[in-house]
Amino acid sequence: MSYSAILLLAFVIGMGHALETDHLTAVSNMLAQKGSRRALIARGAFWGLGHTLALFGFCAAVVLLGLTISGQMQAGLEFAVGVMIVALGTQTLWRLHRDRVHIHMHEHDGSQHMHAHSHKGETLPHGEVWHNHSHHRTNAKALGIGLVHGAAGSGALLVLAISATQNISQALAYFAVFGLGSMAGMAALSTVVSFPLLLAQRGANWLRIGTSGAIGIAALWIGATIIVENGTALNIFGG
Repeated sequence: MSYSAILLLAFVIGMGHALETDHLTAVSNMLAQKGSRRALIARGAFWGLGHTLALFGFCAAVVLLGLTISGQMQAGLEFAVGVMIVALGTQTLWRLHRDRVHIHMHEHDGSQHMHAHSHKGETLPHGEVWHNHSHHRTNAKALGIGLVHGAAGSGALLVLAISATQNISQALAYFAVFGLGSMAGMAALSTVVSFPLLLAQRGANWLRIGTSGAIGIAALWIGATIIVENGTALNIFGG
């Protein structure tokens, strides 16, 4: 296989890597937060950026310094991913429980729009409540989550790169192209997922709550599975 074909394969594998279950779960919990389509896509893109930076930095350091990633280290990184996913799912479910969330049309900053928002802690009648609010961005959070995922995925990427390339420069190019593929895959996924999530935000309250609740519960289940599998390998749970 030619080197250009290997790089193309790295890009395609990177796109597929972005669609792995733990990645989908973490990103879905981020996207379930309110925001415009552009904001949702930006969160996915920042996850991809963090994922790529961690993958390239971690794998490049290992190759350039002649290091190895032990099975214990890989299990530890995956365990951290499981804990992070459980935390995201818990946050999603806690937000549903904590916030008095409803959906209606209102206007601020000269723009009329409709989305879910909270009146948690307010005692005034709804019509007397000030609806002006800021739209918080979570791109830094998405970047951090991507960094954790990228570090955890570095072991498998190293095996692929070493088997497919012949020298360090080729391996570094492989890491970079793989990372770009994962960014493209997550950006595409975020674009597709933004349509049903925005419909859920703007639709009936039960639909929004049901969607967010399902995403949160799935995160708890998948995160707990990852924790148990890797915790056993680390002898945290014995065995």
